[in-house]
Amino acid sequence: MTRTMTRKNFSRRAPDKWAAVYKEKVITIDEAVSKIKPGWDIVAAQCASEPQGLMSRLHRAEGAENVRVFSVLTLKPYDFYMKPEMKGRFELCSWFHAAGSREALKNGAGTVTFVPNMLHRAAMDRIQARRPDVFFGTCTPPDKNGFVSLSLGITYEKDMIEAAGLVILEVNSRLPRTFGDTHVHVSAVDNFVERDNEVPALSSPVPDGTELAIGGHIGELVPDGATIQLGIGGIPNAAALALKNKRDLGVHTEMMVDSMMELYECGAVTNRRKALVKDKFVCTFAMGSRKLYDWLDNNVAVEFRRGAWVNDPAVIRQNSRMVSVNTCLTVDLTGQVASETMGHRQYSGTGGQTDTAVGAKEAYDGLGKSIIACRSTAKNGTVSTIVPMLPEGSAVTLHRSNTDHVVTEYGIAYMRGRTVRERALNLISVAHPDFRGGLRAQAAKLGYL
Repeated sequence: MTRTMTRKNFSRRAPDKWAAVYKEKVITIDEAVSKIKPGWDIVAAQCASEPQGLMSRLHRAEGAENVRVFSVLTLKPYDFYMKPEMKGRFELCSWFHAAGSREALKNGAGTVTFVPNMLHRAAMDRIQARRPDVFFGTCTPPDKNGFVSLSLGITYEKDMIEAAGLVILEVNSRLPRTFGDTHVHVSAVDNFVERDNEVPALSSPVPDGTELAIGGHIGELVPDGATIQLGIGGIPNAAALALKNKRDLGVHTEMMVDSMMELYECGAVTNRRKALVKDKFVCTFAMGSRKLYDWLDNNVAVEFRRGAWVNDPAVIRQNSRMVSVNTCLTVDLTGQVASETMGHRQYSGTGGQTDTAVGAKEAYDGLGKSIIACRSTAKNGTVSTIVPMLPEGSAVTLHRSNTDHVVTEYGIAYMRGRTVRERALNLISVAHPDFRGGLRAQAAKLGYL
C-alpha cells in the first residue's frame, strides 16, 4: 500500500481514532534499523532534530552494505561512520561537516564524504539525483487530530518525508511544538519509535574583546527597521549585543538562535516593519539553549518554513533593509571568500552563506547589505586571514562579485562596486597591522596596486 493510499483511507477515521492509528505504527529502534536494506540511501534530520536513537543503533543493521547516510552537521560521533570497520557498510554523506566527520576524515576511516550544495537547493538537488529510500527524523507526540510537529527543523526534512519510500520518526516529548510548515499527519508516516532524550543544545559563547570590536562595526551597518539574518558563534553573538539598542528589527534567518530571542525580549526585534511575513520571525531550523526551546513551544510569533523557501535568494531579496551576517575563514585581496575549506581540506560547508549573502545584497529596496566577518588573524595571531591569494585547493564560498562588506576588528572594508585596486586597499586597511606591509607588497607584485 502506498503512502498516498494509506492517507486516503485514514482520512475517513474519526479524530478520536488517531491515537490508535499512531499506536499501531510504533516499533522499537532495533525493528526500525532492521528495515535497512543493502544499497539504500538514508536521509537523516539535522542538528537539534537529529534522531539520536536511530543513528546510534544504525551500525547494528544486519547485512547492511553500501548504505549511504545524508545529513547536515551530524552532532555525535556515531559508530556507523567513526569506526574504520564500517567502511563498505556505511558512508556518511555530509552537507556540512562537524567535529565527528572532520575527525573521521582526518583518521582516514574512509566512511565520510562531502556533498557540495547551496542550502536552498540541497533537498531538491538530492531528490533529483536519487530519491531517498528512507528518512529518519524526530517529532513531537501527535495531537488529538493526529498531527505531529517536526519541531526544530524543516530545512530539508519535510521535502524528504514527501519523497522517501519509508519514513520513520523518533518521537520525543521534550521537543517543542512549533508552527509554520512543521506539521505532518500520522497517516504520512510509516513508523514511529519512542525515545525521550534531552534535545541537543548549543551554548551561546561569550564574545571576547576582538569579537566585540567586530560586533560593534557590524552594528554600525544595521539601521533601525532592518530585517536581519545571524548565525551562531562568538561574532554573531557580539553582533547581537551591538543591536540591542536598535529599534523595530525583523528576523528572516536560516537558523533561530538564543540571540534572536534575546533581541526580542529586550525590544530591539518587533518584526512589525518587515516587508515579508510581517510580525513574524521566519526561520528554517533552530538550535540553542533549553530556554530557547521552551520559548519556541507553541509560539505563534515564529514560523518555520522549508529551506527551499527561507534561503532562496529570490525570497530573501523581498525583505526590506535586509542585512545578512556570515563568518568566514579567509578573504583574498580581490574579495573572494573561503568559508568552508582550509586549502583542499573540507572543514565545514557552504550552508546558507551564499544564499543569504546574495539575497541580502539584492534586497528589492536597494538598502540590503551582506556582511562577511572574521578575525584579522588565525592560529594565535601567526597568520593573516586577509591573504593575497586563497590557498591552493580552496573552495570559493562567496564569489567576489557578491562580496559586499568585509568586517574585522579593525574596521569595515567596502567591496560593492569597487575596483580590484580599491578592494585590495580597503582589505589591507582592516588586516592586522603586523601583516599590512607584506600584503601591500604582495598586492603590488600581483598588479593590484
